[in-house]
Amino acid sequence: MVMTGTSPLAALDGIELAYALRAGIDRVFSAQQHLDRINVFPVADGDTGTNLAFTLSAVRASLVKVTTPHAGERLAQIADAAIDGARGNSGAILAEFLQGIAEDAALETHLSPTKFAQAVSNGAKAARGAVIEPRDGTMLSIFDAFSNGLLLRATDHSMDLSSLWACGLTQAQRALINTPMQLSALKDAGVVDAGAAGVVALLEGMGHYLQTGELIESSAALITDTGEADHAGSDVHLEHRWCTECMVTADAIELRTLRERLSTMGSSLVVAGSRRKARIHIHTNNPQDIFRTAHDFGIVSAEKADDMQRQQESALHAAKRSLAIVTDSAADLPEEFLERFDIHVVPIRIHFGSTSFLDKVSLSTEEFYTRLAASTVVPKTSQPPAGDFRRLYGFLGSHYAHVLSVHVSGKVSGTLQSAQTAAGRAQETNSEHSITVIDSLNASAGQALLLMHAAECASAGMDVQALIDSLCQMRAHTRTFAYLADLDYAVRGGRVPRAVRTIANALHIAPLLATRKNGAIKVGGVLFGRKNAVVQFARFILRRLQKGRRYRLIVAHGNNPEAGGALLAHLKMHTSVCESWLVGLGTALGVHGGPGTLVVGLQDIGSIE
Repeated sequence: MVMTGTSPLAALDGIELAYALRAGIDRVFSAQQHLDRINVFPVADGDTGTNLAFTLSAVRASLVKVTTPHAGERLAQIADAAIDGARGNSGAILAEFLQGIAEDAALETHLSPTKFAQAVSNGAKAARGAVIEPRDGTMLSIFDAFSNGLLLRATDHSMDLSSLWACGLTQAQRALINTPMQLSALKDAGVVDAGAAGVVALLEGMGHYLQTGELIESSAALITDTGEADHAGSDVHLEHRWCTECMVTADAIELRTLRERLSTMGSSLVVAGSRRKARIHIHTNNPQDIFRTAHDFGIVSAEKADDMQRQQESALHAAKRSLAIVTDSAADLPEEFLERFDIHVVPIRIHFGSTSFLDKVSLSTEEFYTRLAASTVVPKTSQPPAGDFRRLYGFLGSHYAHVLSVHVSGKVSGTLQSAQTAAGRAQETNSEHSITVIDSLNASAGQALLLMHAAECASAGMDVQALIDSLCQMRAHTRTFAYLADLDYAVRGGRVPRAVRTIANALHIAPLLATRKNGAIKVGGVLFGRKNAVVQFARFILRRLQKGRRYRLIVAHGNNPEAGGALLAHLKMHTSVCESWLVGLGTALGVHGGPGTLVVGLQDIGSIE
């Protein structure tokens, strides 16, 4: 706890504003899991607390980097950080509220009660204007109520800022209690609006500091705590599946035109920011359409798309499971398995020159191969930023006791490192949340088989530590093999030296790649000529099956289902193969192997009894 003084505040400068905001942010952090659990509007995806915490984390970090007593400069810094860090519907609206305050008070060295009330009023109007379909009963109602409470008493010259704040806060708290009367979804669930509750928590924390001068992380129960069940929502059909966001930067962004262009492309649209920088949030079924439209207005960055269907399922069914499973899109999982076991996938980035995509989200596997064949640009992949993992871990921490995160081999990608970094930071803020990050030592189909094993163990109710031990043991019995129909793609991407291609062509051989025990991918064999490559590859795999053992396998094909199906048919003829699947090969290996690549994930699952 830090004491910074309790003298009446005639005006608020940049230093006191930063202290107050820090206190408010800490109050929201302490309420994060509760806010996630009462989140039912506009979608019951259980992530409002996580999104607010992620947004305010960026603001809190900015408070440390720059210190200025100038209130207007401080507000500009705060608003800019909020736009940069904004996540979700609630984060984007909060960022625009702060942007509106900052714009009105830009020239103020100190905020008098009257000027503060005027700036907050501008923030409330800006937030409402940023939402295409504003609804009462949400955080917009809290902004309005807080603003009205301030304006009502701002002309009373006997009031200092802390007393004025208390007047606004009282109105905001009353508005929060009234939110179930304004939205039927809240009334049916027996909760107040989660975003509105988050704003009230922020205002309560700031008000406490202004009254007492104390900086202390609050763990006090909010007035929003109604004793609801583990999650307040219900399983409903989602009109739009992807919560999509990106940042646009330019010298002069036409915000109104941008909103109009996006308004017919989804729901829950928020465009927050300034003419220089804008944060887009929208629920849509076509994330890439959003990114493509945003490109017309400036440079696009920070693209992300969260699967709200998956989030809703997790939030509503977390009580039935104690463990959540996370992976990256390098894993080529059968779709039905992904759905059945509610596995969370963080997408890898794919870059065709200056155009970027989210793997299997804004660019399907089929679209990738079409673009790859037509492109003169060598595509690149990059690991998800740690922030993508951290946001997901934060959300899951509100609904599960444990998270198991299984990723593509650390020998071939930095994705594992991103996940480990995010897990460390997530556990710093929530020490009770257990996150275990595991290197699959595989990729594609082999990585998928390990995830399937983990999901089945979890579904069977296996103890978390026993599950982790079992998964680590299973890695030694799981391998990934790949046949590259054309080495040109691997050479273009720098994965295979030109000399290897030259030798292979001269000798009429096709190298087969295989994972090693340490997760490296090396040449593991060769096919002599490319004639009957499918049969040769099948024989190569079958020679690795031991008598008396049972196997499960996945065949992944690079946009060649006929060859993939033929390979699978040959392998299934062996009596030791008891389970098998055919899937499309994703971009993680497809970018290096190109069309026609065939991958086999092979897993020894025990002796034949």
